Amino acid sequence: MRAHPTDRPADLDVIRESYDRVSDNYAHMVVTTGVGDIRRHPWLKASIDAFADTVSELGPVLDVGCGPGTVTAYLAERGLDVSGVDLSPRMIENARRLHPRCRFRVASATDLDLAEASLGGVLGWWSLFNLPRDVLPQVLALFARALRPGGHFITATHVGDEDVVRTEAYGGVPVRWTTHKWQPEQLVDLIERAGLTLVAELRLPDEEYGGPGVVVMAKRPG
Repeated sequence: MRAHPTDRPADLDVIRESYDRVSDNYAHMVVTTGVGDIRRHPWLKASIDAFADTVSELGPVLDVGCGPGTVTAYLAERGLDVSGVDLSPRMIENARRLHPRCRFRVASATDLDLAEASLGGVLGWWSLFNLPRDVLPQVLALFARALRPGGHFITATHVGDEDVVRTEAYGGVPVRWTTHKWQPEQLVDLIERAGLTLVAELRLPDEEYGGPGVVVMAKRPG
């Protein structure tokens, strides 16, 4: 039994089923259009590059909510010891198909058994916004404990004040999930309350990234 269990979101199974349904369309979109590929977005790529440069000598890196594995594979190409996890089994199937040399497994952010100080880096790259507002702080605390002193966490998410329920996505596929938007100041406060120290914050405009967004990088002191 884990020393610090994380609450299971009530809609976890519904979210998993939704992402299973859209997985093939999403993976095809990334491959054919470049949407979701950081190589097509200079500032997002710069953020991931800065993260990679920082954690490359610190130990294993975990990409939580890796989807079809685009960022995981990019970090692996850069020589990092990285693996990806995702709630959706179908997303993991696509990740393994597209990036057969990388390591992936099925797991929810709320069901990770991470040893204390076992990771050099953790990503929550456009993947934590489905977590309920009372669960996200628990997951951030889990990440903070799993990082080695000096290890870094990077996240990107949607900016706003509302909870948006989506009923279709990626080609009109029926889904059911809630996007919990955060103001940058709120997100930074949650990350700092988890025990991490802010390193950098990048705000993204509405017109370029499908709605305003924010990238935050933080580190475990020590």
